[in-house]
Amino acid sequence: MTDRSPAESGPAPAADITLDGTGLLCVALLLRLRAAIAHAGPGTVVHVIATDPAAPLDLPAWCHMTGHHYLGPVLDDRDRSVGDKDRGVYALRLSAEARPTRPDAPWHSAPSSADTDT
Repeated sequence: MTDRSPAESGPAPAADITLDGTGLLCVALLLRLRAAIAHAGPGTVVHVIATDPAAPLDLPAWCHMTGHHYLGPVLDDRDRSVGDKDRGVYALRLSAEARPTRPDAPWHSAPSSADTDT
């Protein structure tokens, strides 16, 4: 299975999970995203609908931190965003090697078991 680079044109893969984050800011959006993917397997494609203007920066950064694959904005077959001027739709693919985040702070990596063993 190959990942689509954010710079690649063309439609994103179809969504296995769609998360409507309309009205949510970064923290709440990431908490909701983490809950939505908690039991999803590697390779699952997630489309995130977001109105937060920081989402195009936050989602790729979160994917980089966690090891998931950011696929970019969801485009139609004519390379136009499927979102509108007030909300975007972004795609990511879940990774088998994902790194967990803290339950209360999805923008921070969770401590490894070696860090918590005493």
